[in-house]
This record gives sequence, C-alpha cells and structure tokens, in this order.
Amino acid sequence: MARVVCVCREGMDYSRTTFDFLEDFYRKTGKTIEVLDPDREDGFCRAYDIVEYPTILALDNNGKVLASWRGKEMPLIDEVNYYLI
Repeated sequence: MARVVCVCREGMDYSRTTFDFLEDFYRKTGKTIEVLDPDREDGFCRAYDIVEYPTILALDNNGKVLASWRGKEMPLIDEVNYYLI
C-alpha cells in the first residue's frame, strides 16, 4: 500500500476546494489522505520539488513517487484511491 500526501496551506484561494476534496475522499472511501504544511522544516517539499499547491503525491514504501497531481484541479477520487488499496 502506498502513502498518499496532500501538501497545501490553509487560508489560500484553493483551500476550500482542497479540503472539500479531502472530506469527500474520506466520506466515499473511509480512508484519509495525510495533509502536510509546505512550510514544515524537514525538507519534504524540497526533496520532492514541490513548488505548486496543492500537490497530492502517491509514494511507495521507499518514497518513490508513483503518481502526482498538482494545482487547483483535484484528481478523481478513484485515481487517488487506487494507490491506497
């Protein structure tokens, strides 16, 4: 099973759409997507070259990117859920 992470900031113009997607995802699948603040100090965004928000990444157990979605247009729930099965 992969790890799916959403990197976004609260209070931005895209925040409502992003958090609505995350809520819908949970409601329809019963699974949560990990949310990370891009300002965190551990270098996650630098390591994955994340400069556009929101960004959703599906990562394997070794941290390799399996899929990514960047920008305001949210992916389909089934597209993301595929990596959490």
